[in-house]
Amino acid sequence: MRKLISELVDGTGEFRVAGTARNGLDALRKVHTLDPDIVTLDIEMPELDGLATLGYVMSEAPRPVVMLSGLPSGEADDLTIRALELGAVDFVRKPAGQISLDLRPVRDRLLQALRACREVNLGGVPVLARPYVAPSPLAARSSGGGSPHVARMVAIACSTGGPRALAEVVPRLPSDLDAAVLIVQHMPAGFTRSLAERLNAQSAAEVAEARHGEPIVNGRIYIAPGGYHLRVQGEGGVPSITLDETPPVWGVRPAADPLFRSVAELFGHAAIGVVLTGMGRDGAAGVRAIREAGGLTIAQDQETSIIFGMPQAAISAGAERVVPLGAVAETIVASLARRSLAARL
Repeated sequence: MRKLISELVDGTGEFRVAGTARNGLDALRKVHTLDPDIVTLDIEMPELDGLATLGYVMSEAPRPVVMLSGLPSGEADDLTIRALELGAVDFVRKPAGQISLDLRPVRDRLLQALRACREVNLGGVPVLARPYVAPSPLAARSSGGGSPHVARMVAIACSTGGPRALAEVVPRLPSDLDAAVLIVQHMPAGFTRSLAERLNAQSAAEVAEARHGEPIVNGRIYIAPGGYHLRVQGEGGVPSITLDETPPVWGVRPAADPLFRSVAELFGHAAIGVVLTGMGRDGAAGVRAIREAGGLTIAQDQETSIIFGMPQAAISAGAERVVPLGAVAETIVASLARRSLAARL
């Protein structure tokens, strides 16, 4: 498998393999001696597995890392989300099976991930020290705890580096937040459920994968499921979730622009749009729509963005507040408090 992946990378004409490693311990030695620009790690490795190796790499010699996994979907999802939280830039699924000689299905996906690594900024991003919290049904809050009256809406968009950014933002949002929160993370089906479960286990507010047709509840956080665009609608005065499989936007589904536009249309000046780290410009048109509707728009700053593409596009589109990752949750909470006070006055 190492030989096949090496041939695939060398065959791109864009990247050169500096070396290979037999296991996680060997990988750490090679990272220190060869000092590669990018590292690929398999989740399953002898002596030291991919997650442990990734933790050492990010703490001792931080650099862009792409995770590879041949584990079955479901079993690999939680491990992949954990890897992204620890600092991996992206993940690539290998063909099913312990060893497969057919890597053609993943060639383009791996090349896309390696290209993303060239744009990564790790300088201003701290290594997460938060201990692992296994997702558990016991961590779920009661579904009756939130208020059905939703007067304000927060929409968050992120892509590459997003799971790590969300792990910093979402747990800092209080359970009595005077708004509902909708999140679009560019991610395939299956992984978004694991992402929601992990964030739910770490957060005071309830976090769940969004379901088509469900009413939106105040103080709850919804994540768009992979493969579906997420929008809000307000029939009968009660906002609810709409999921659809209309064509991808900017090559992705879910995409942020459809969500942001629907939030701007339904909530106007009571909307907040937030764009975090990621490649491309998804969310920029939505930021413009929310700002034109009188809402507040926030973008993560360049120093703390793993990839500044999406925030930069949002800033160019008129994002009013540019803040470091550690201040995003505080900015959201403070903005909602000011708007609640203004509404009472």
